[in-house]
Amino acid sequence: MPIVTLTTDIGQHDYLVGAIKGQLLALNPSFNIADITHYLSQSNYPQAAYVCSNAFGFYPKETFHIIILNVFETEPRQLLVARHNEQYIACPDNGILTMITGEKPKEIGSLNTSGHFTLLQLTQLFAETAASLSKGKSLQEVAGPATTITETYPLRATIGSNWIEGQILFIDNFENVVINIKKDEFEEQRKNRTFKIIFKRDEAIEHISNNYASVNEGEKLAWFNSAGYLEIAVNKGNIAGLFGLQGFNEKMHRQNIAMHNKWFYQTVRIFFE
Repeated sequence: MPIVTLTTDIGQHDYLVGAIKGQLLALNPSFNIADITHYLSQSNYPQAAYVCSNAFGFYPKETFHIIILNVFETEPRQLLVARHNEQYIACPDNGILTMITGEKPKEIGSLNTSGHFTLLQLTQLFAETAASLSKGKSLQEVAGPATTITETYPLRATIGSNWIEGQILFIDNFENVVINIKKDEFEEQRKNRTFKIIFKRDEAIEHISNNYASVNEGEKLAWFNSAGYLEIAVNKGNIAGLFGLQGFNEKMHRQNIAMHNKWFYQTVRIFFE
């Protein structure tokens, strides 16, 4: 059974998610549709990329991933369908594709949106494309060439001789905080030195735990999560709410909005000694 995933920012309080699934099943009743999330933040592309890139890797080859994110920020002139790591990613042309893949995929098709004004008209194009690919057609047969696309790339940690600074990528349902520093990057900069993970001015964590149970209830901890990213948390607590931490806003960063008063709220710095 061909697999289609849905990842959107539209929530599940109305009919839209159900309608999109209906569009898919009407064209191919054998589709196996999986929900990743319908609660992406429209303005937080790094968060969306974190969710998508780490979920997609667990799906089989030829899975068709549909992403609905901030579709109408500007007039959508094309939709994109790319083949990457033997899977398909269908999304708006707003930079989210390269945020997820970390590079411009070699195979990208364009779906013309002329005359398509509503969300369901646009998702019908995705459904038709997924159905055609599931029946053996190639990407080149079902989509036109994408000569130019919007490219935006993931935030990278900033590195100094004795420090590394990362941005908050994601805050989960328990208000645990994920930072865009991976374990291999951390160890490469650490060089077996001691360290302090500093956030909210004077809050510090000085060792890496194996999991939440490594510390007593109410204590702070840092560990590398299932995706390999640095995560800070409070065992049985909500570290984001307790310390006023929030996700780094890429749109604010691009627009050069002054953030000097939020340095310790949206970024985490590690000092090595």
